[in-house]
This record gives sequence, structure tokens and C-alpha cells, in this order.
Amino acid sequence: MTTTRERPKALILTPAAEARIAALMARAPEGAIGVKLSTPRRGCSGLAYSVDYVSDAAAFDERIDTPGGTLFVDGGSILYLIGSTMDWVEDDFTAGFVFANPNAKGACGCGESFTV
Repeated sequence: MTTTRERPKALILTPAAEARIAALMARAPEGAIGVKLSTPRRGCSGLAYSVDYVSDAAAFDERIDTPGGTLFVDGGSILYLIGSTMDWVEDDFTAGFVFANPNAKGACGCGESFTV
């Protein structure tokens, strides 16, 4: 008998992040099939985290199904994000996705960008 091992998730989402994805999808523009996480080049450290609505899945995107919607991770960004945890944090002054990324070697002082 051959057993297959479940493939580990490329990215771990906290319950708060899953709830935020559900909230985003509840008010998504028509035609959106999910939200997409990517790491475009910008900021003072080189790479930044970006979450946007997506209407088409690219061939190499990683698909993570959550109870409230689908998160796609950009295929070109996945190597920078493997093993990361994505959380949603709100306090009196800010609200946003926060990433614990074991691949990041450094970050800028404002926390908007990182290096690998």
C-alpha cells in the first residue's frame, strides 16, 4: 500500500487572517475569484507585501482555500514566503496584514519592505 503524505502549506494563515479574507471577499468587486499575495520590488529594503483582488489564477500561483475565500500566492513570490505566517492585526491606530517570514534577512524601519 502506498501512502501519500500531505504537502505542507507554503503559507500559514491565522484565524484572524482567514476572517479578513472572508471580509474582503464579502465585498469583492464583481468577477473577483480571490485575493492574491505577491512581493513586488519596492520600498527601501527591496521587496514588499501586496494583497490585491484577483479575477484570474495564474498557472504557477499557489492556491490556499480558506473558509471565507481563496488566497492565491504569486508563483514568483512563493520562494520568498515559504514557511511564513500571515496574520491580520488591528489596534487603535492601524490595521493590516502582518507577516512572520523566516526567509527575511532584514526589514526597513517602517516595516513596509524586507530583504531575503
